[in-house]
Amino acid sequence: MTENYNDLLAFVAVAREGSFTKAAKQMGVSQSALSHTIRALETRLGIRLLTRTTRSVSPTDAGQRLLQTLAPRFEEIDIELAALTELRDKPAGTIRITCAEHAANGVLWPKLAPLLAQYPDIKIDINVDYGMTNIVEQRYDAGVRLGDQVEKDMIAVRIGADMRMAVVAAPSYFARRAKPLTPRDLQDHNCINLRLPTHGNLLVWDFEKDGDAVNVRVDGQWVFNSSTPRVRAALAGHGVAYLPEDMVAEHIAQGALVRVLQDWCQTFPGYHLYFPSRRQSSPAFQLVVDALRHQG
Repeated sequence: MTENYNDLLAFVAVAREGSFTKAAKQMGVSQSALSHTIRALETRLGIRLLTRTTRSVSPTDAGQRLLQTLAPRFEEIDIELAALTELRDKPAGTIRITCAEHAANGVLWPKLAPLLAQYPDIKIDINVDYGMTNIVEQRYDAGVRLGDQVEKDMIAVRIGADMRMAVVAAPSYFARRAKPLTPRDLQDHNCINLRLPTHGNLLVWDFEKDGDAVNVRVDGQWVFNSSTPRVRAALAGHGVAYLPEDMVAEHIAQGALVRVLQDWCQTFPGYHLYFPSRRQSSPAFQLVVDALRHQG
């Protein structure tokens, strides 16, 4: 059957070009081989398809009928094959990323939402996790960590600006309690804690000023394992929270939260996307990396 199709393709090429020489060049075969193919086709069908003269080649009535039937169908096949090739090269697939809630909301969502609108065959599967997930064992395509937390054997791509923490509480809270003047004063306050999945530890609040580094373990009535509830608790006046600056900047500007210890909160390396160096990047993964890459 394949030979039959090749014979028919050869006939269409000769009939369209009106020349064995031009058709042979187009198909990348010799003129004699092409002539032999057409004769074999005519013999198989038992009818002459082409009229040959010294100057030209033209279809017979039977050849014209066959040409009008075959040509549109072969064009449809060419179009479908081209569409399949485009589909193969089209970025598609699911990219699995593990990260903390703040990175998911503040970096991944705003940068990847426009990408997915442009490429509907790409899917993003985000797992919010505060643990130091082994992305190779858990079969993630990539993870997000702060710059100083990325393992040395990983490729790291900066996806966010340097960060800074903010210590905040509602005006109603500070109406009842004196504002802390140093990080150590926080030990006398009702602090809203973040529990990390690693052995159930609470986040240590890190500060630095004029080369003096202070790590404070605080206590309080509320403990959460994500950021959004801590913002809500702080807004409701339930205590002091230690949160990324950009999460509370608007609340501070509106007066819903009051910031303290600002001079003790120094900048530190922002988020990086990391993945194994041996990973073979798919077109979809490369688009995700490029979309997330920090410009600045």
